[in-house]
Amino acid sequence: MNLRKNIEVIILFILIVFFTSCTEKFDLTGIDTGDGNVNIGGDTVYIQLNPVWEGFNRPQDIMVGREPFIYVADTENNRVVMLNLNGDVLGSRAINRPVALAQDYKLNLIVCAQFDTVVGGVSQTFSAVYKIDLVSSSHQLSSANIKRLLPRPADLNRPLVKYTGTCAFFNNVFYISRKGPNNTSFVDPDNSILIFSPKKLLGVPSEEDTLIGRVPNIDPLGQGLVSANEISSLASFNDQTIDMIVTLTGENSFKSQWLKYVISPIDQRYLSNYSPNSVPFMIPNKFSRPEGSAVDQSRNIFIADADRDSIYKFNSFGDELQSFGSFGDDSFNEPHGVAFFDKTLYVADTGNNRIVRFILSTEQ
Repeated sequence: MNLRKNIEVIILFILIVFFTSCTEKFDLTGIDTGDGNVNIGGDTVYIQLNPVWEGFNRPQDIMVGREPFIYVADTENNRVVMLNLNGDVLGSRAINRPVALAQDYKLNLIVCAQFDTVVGGVSQTFSAVYKIDLVSSSHQLSSANIKRLLPRPADLNRPLVKYTGTCAFFNNVFYISRKGPNNTSFVDPDNSILIFSPKKLLGVPSEEDTLIGRVPNIDPLGQGLVSANEISSLASFNDQTIDMIVTLTGENSFKSQWLKYVISPIDQRYLSNYSPNSVPFMIPNKFSRPEGSAVDQSRNIFIADADRDSIYKFNSFGDELQSFGSFGDDSFNEPHGVAFFDKTLYVADTGNNRIVRFILSTEQ
C-alpha cells in the first residue's frame, strides 16, 4: 500500500506541474463563438437541418476540430472522415474501426481504433490509439503522418482491453479511457484513464508524447461517484482546467459525471462537481447507455444515450434544458457521438448510418 501511495503522490505532483505550466498551444479564443449565450430551459429550440449527411456505416463519434473541420469516426467503413462545415468531404484516412476522436491544441488528431498483428504466430486484433499529425501534411488527412501510441509491446498480453474515449487539455496533455475485465490490480486495473504528456513538459527536448501513468484515485469498479467503471467517452472543457465529463456503461447509478479537479490542503484529486440527487444531471439512473458527450463554450453538457435513442442537454448547474429522441419524435437510432459548434448540434446517429444536424434557435 505504501508503494501505491508513493506512485499516486508522484502522479499527482506531475499533474500539478503539467497544469500550471505554459506550453505551445492553439489560441483558445480562436474557436470561441463569442455570443455569450447561456441557455436556460424553455427559451431555445433545436431545428433539424437538411440534408442529413449520409454515406456512413455505423459512425460512433463526431468531433468539431479547432480549425474548424468536422471529423467522423466512420466505424464500419474503417475510416476517419474530414468534412467542412457544409458537409463536403475533404479527405479520409483508412483506420480499422475508429470509435473515439479528439484533437489537441497543436491540431494533432487522436483516434481510438483497432489494429491487427501477429502474436505467437497467431493473428490477433487489439484495441489501439493513434496520433495523426495534420499540420505536417497541410491537413491532407490521407497522407498525414500517423503513429500508434497503444498498445505497447507489453500490452499485447491483454487482448481484451479496449480504448474507448479520449480528450485533450490546454497544454496538449491528453487522456485515454480504457476498459477491460481485469480490475483486481491496485497498480494497473483495466478500467482506468491513462495520461499522455508531451515530453517537453518533463524537461525532455522532444515533440513526442509519452505515457506517464493513470489518473489516480478513480475507482475501477465504483458504482457511485468518481468511477472508471467501463468509461465510454471523455469530454474536456475549452479552458485552462482539467475538468472532464465522463460517461460510463458499467454498473453505476450515475452513468454521466462531471469530474472536477480539486486541490485541497490534504491532496489533489478528481471529485464529482455535483452531489447525488442535487440536480437533474445527477438523478440516479438518469441515463441507460450513454456513449457520447460534448461540452459547448457556455459549459452546457450534451449526452448521447444509445439505449434511449436520445440526446440530453444540461447547463453548467446541472439543470436539464432540452432532451429529444425517443420521447416521441423518433429522431435517432442508437446515437453514439455528439458535438456542438456555432449554434449547431451534430449527432452521430449510429443505427441510422448518418450524421444529423440541428440549429439552435431562440426565435420563439
